[in-house]
Amino acid sequence: MSSASFRYGPWDGGPDPLASPFSAADALDEMSRQILEGRTPREALEALLRRGMPGQRGLDDMRRSIERRRREARGRGRMDGTLQEVRRLLDTAVGQERAALFPDPSDEARLREAELDSLPADPARAVRSLSDYDWRSPEARETYEKISELLRQEVLDSQFRGMKQALQGAGPEDFAAIREMISALNGLLEADARGENTDAAFAQFMREHGEFFPEQPQSLEELVDALARRAAAAARLLAGLTPQQRAELADLMSTAMEDLGLAAEMSRLDQALRAARPDLNWGGRKRGRGRLGEGLTGEQGLGLGDATTALEELAELDELAAALGQDYAGASLEDIDPDAVARALGRSAVDDLRSLQQVERELERQGFITRRAGSLELTPRAVRRIGQAALTRIFRQVSARGRGDHSMLDAGSAGDLLGTSRAWQFGDTQPIDVVRTVRNAVLRAGPPGAGQPVRLEVADFEVAETERRSTAAVCLLVDLSYSMALRGTWGIAKSTALALHTLVTTSFPQDKIHIIGFSDYARELRPVELAGLESEMVQGTNLQHALHLAGRLLSRYPQSEPVVMVVTDGEPTAHLLRNGTPSFSWPPMPETLELTLAEVDKLTRRGVTINVFMLDDEPRLVQFVEEMARRNGGRVLSPDPTTLGNYVIRDYLGARGGRRVAR
Repeated sequence: MSSASFRYGPWDGGPDPLASPFSAADALDEMSRQILEGRTPREALEALLRRGMPGQRGLDDMRRSIERRRREARGRGRMDGTLQEVRRLLDTAVGQERAALFPDPSDEARLREAELDSLPADPARAVRSLSDYDWRSPEARETYEKISELLRQEVLDSQFRGMKQALQGAGPEDFAAIREMISALNGLLEADARGENTDAAFAQFMREHGEFFPEQPQSLEELVDALARRAAAAARLLAGLTPQQRAELADLMSTAMEDLGLAAEMSRLDQALRAARPDLNWGGRKRGRGRLGEGLTGEQGLGLGDATTALEELAELDELAAALGQDYAGASLEDIDPDAVARALGRSAVDDLRSLQQVERELERQGFITRRAGSLELTPRAVRRIGQAALTRIFRQVSARGRGDHSMLDAGSAGDLLGTSRAWQFGDTQPIDVVRTVRNAVLRAGPPGAGQPVRLEVADFEVAETERRSTAAVCLLVDLSYSMALRGTWGIAKSTALALHTLVTTSFPQDKIHIIGFSDYARELRPVELAGLESEMVQGTNLQHALHLAGRLLSRYPQSEPVVMVVTDGEPTAHLLRNGTPSFSWPPMPETLELTLAEVDKLTRRGVTINVFMLDDEPRLVQFVEEMARRNGGRVLSPDPTTLGNYVIRDYLGARGGRRVAR
């Protein structure tokens, strides 16, 4: 026997076999679109799972496929096929018998015809009445016997999938084996119900009777689940028939079980399965999309076993659709049965499901989301990426002039280059002028020989001269009131705030920025909190409190130029009382307007510029904002909401452009 040998070496390219099946960063980018439209991280994640990743099916695609499968299952045929077939065979047998009796002129023949004429209209009672009839026609007798054979097969097939095919041409010994199997199965289920350890008994049962279960269940739980689901489907089939059909079919089934000597054992089995799985729908209860058992709408009549199979499949598809919908309390992707997905949609759908199940775990593992008090929160790393996405989206809208502003993103804290240089001094933070530094070393020591390095000394170094911008302290005041959501501007304001925060912290770290949200009262918002925030369903636009809080925050930076930006769609309707509680009134009380303007005056005396971005043109709002501008000297802008981010970023960059200090 030859032994295999393996060689290991460095990875030389190609797909990384250890890589995640998807990029968590890509998943976050997909979520960011929803977050920047105003949704919470949980809502954005759920939208991603419904939509799916590029190249992979999402839950909505799977549900649409399931709905197609449900329509196919419903269209297979009617549920009364067995009744129709029994009636057809019965009519055929009676017709064949009448044909045999017609030529006979005897009184006996006429009596037999009278007996046939008096048969009950109910096919079950008619079949029972003919059980002792002495058929004159051999063909009629054979046809009648087909009824009994059909009922035995259909009734057993409705309980045990595939039994109809297995019983083709079955004899007495085959039915004896079935009786023995059902009796052993009842004993096994009753032992399990008593709490006994049935592992060994189950293994023995499968060794002796496993031929009746081609799906080969690996545990008693699997066996019970399969049998209970099929029995429940059969019960729903009966519940979905008309009362007359239900009574006729139940009577026929009872007759068949009595003929087989299985009536008592089948009753025991049904009771045991109902007790084991009471959670299943055993009788046409209203569940989800409607009453199961009423869904077969095809033209062709289905036999009892085939109709049960169709209803069993419909029940599984209904459960799968509900699990994929994830619209119930405590919903989780782990609730979705991959085996059911494979049966309904194929193995590729299972791969898509597993990828979706990994999304949240991978986002958490790679440090983009975290759980706090049961809720989903973005990490600072994720917020930085989302803020950068918001900023990039805004700069795509910037015109030629805006593209000039965009270059300021790379200015950094060192300031703008002037094109001149000077000798380096201890403590300098300006960039090294490499060309002049090397030139000084060459002039000092002469050109080096071939392959010889240029040796630098401290006196050779020169730094590029720059002009430095003065620092700014910015407070962005964002209206959180519910009217922002109603007008569809909350997501835009949220996106703008994240973009401005990203711009300041990454490209102008010497500047300071604070984001203040205000509704009935104001509070400072961390970027992580802002990214996961919804608009607030409260009454009140408390600009007074927001301006007061901005003044307190700006006082921390006496050497920086203070700027306040206000994004709102309504005039002030709330202010703080002396005890710190908010007071709301619509229309606004004069006191609210006076206290808000008093805060404007305080900030104006401290040299704070207040620029207002109005997202509505309601006359009272316009009048109030114009009064603010008159008192403060700041600007009033009324952008289209879709260009708000462009306006705010331009305003910030434009303000910085006017604050240069030579260095």
